[in-house]
Amino acid sequence: MNKTAVPAAPASKTRGSRIPWNRHTRQHRSAGDLAVDLVIALLLVVLLLVVIYPLWFIVVASLSNQAAVSSGKVNLWPVGFTLAGYQRVFQDARVWTGYENTVLYAVVGTILNLVVTMPAAFALSRVEFKPRRVLLFLFTFTMYFAGGLIPNYLLYKQLGLLNDRWVFILPGALSVWNLIIARSFFETSIPEDLHDAARIDGLDYFGYFMRIVIPLSSAIIAVIGLYYFVGHWNDYFTGLIYIRDEAKEPLQNVLQSILLANQTNQMGTGNGGQNVLQQQQLADQIKYGVIIVSTLPLLVIYPFLQKYFNKGVMIGAVKG
Repeated sequence: MNKTAVPAAPASKTRGSRIPWNRHTRQHRSAGDLAVDLVIALLLVVLLLVVIYPLWFIVVASLSNQAAVSSGKVNLWPVGFTLAGYQRVFQDARVWTGYENTVLYAVVGTILNLVVTMPAAFALSRVEFKPRRVLLFLFTFTMYFAGGLIPNYLLYKQLGLLNDRWVFILPGALSVWNLIIARSFFETSIPEDLHDAARIDGLDYFGYFMRIVIPLSSAIIAVIGLYYFVGHWNDYFTGLIYIRDEAKEPLQNVLQSILLANQTNQMGTGNGGQNVLQQQQLADQIKYGVIIVSTLPLLVIYPFLQKYFNKGVMIGAVKG
């Protein structure tokens, strides 16, 4: 009995097969698509200019003759280049002390913030941790209800934090908002399979957190660390209320004192109107210089963290 040969089925394209590329396979974009892209690009350029120009104007005004600034002659480039405002700011020795204090408070405070926030967020992200919902509710409760200024002042007085450097660090050791962000990251970005593999290898929770979770959390650590650092750097209210020793004042309070001193000198100047005008112009130049001095370190640090910030700021935006 002869067996009839069955013709072979035509080879079908598998999912992994590659289609050879050529210039004819590229999808041609219509004129409408190009017009939309152009409009979006123009809007982004306008938005960029709106955000950058005020900062650029402050830099230019701090380097310009204040008479030209007051008359509206300064727009894009310095007019009558001068460093009088910066010279007056840095002539005060308290500026350097304020820089040292602020760097100390920001660095030590940020390290403490991360040491407290990351383990707490990790614990609250574990499903097997039964009290996590109750604890998260108690944490969130503090975001809406606080003791107020006077109770906090009395509490800090009893704790011995008044006029002490630790008042800048200990009371703000944990930000509930950053805690929630870190918790969302651990829940959505760290696969549970890694924990199962770590348990097979004999790691406990602490080992799993230190050896696996932390190395995979560089983006969220950079983002939260930047938030904490900026908060410490711009902390003006704490020094104003709780610090009386000038040697412990942060930079923001020192710069405020310099501005107030120059305004007082302006009000106490002689009878000549020309002298008053010059003092006003010098005070304005010092004001622009103070803004640059207080923000320049953050502008220098941000580009190094930008790649992590762009990645980590969207954490928790997509669920699924």
